[in-house]
Amino acid sequence: MSRVQIAVPLGLFGFFAYVVAAMNLADLVVDRHWALQAPFFLLAGTAWAWPAHKLILWAGHKA
Repeated sequence: MSRVQIAVPLGLFGFFAYVVAAMNLADLVVDRHWALQAPFFLLAGTAWAWPAHKLILWAGHKA
């Protein structure tokens, strides 16, 4: 099995799990002051990129 065949379902599952977790955490800050909401949504909206980047690099690496 190639790395791409492992990375695609792993990435899709991981992203789905991340979205569910971020939505559940967003429920805690959605009624708060905008100064608390802004950093949360900025972080939640971009934090997925680092693990996705690492997974893509791993999948594209030639062994």
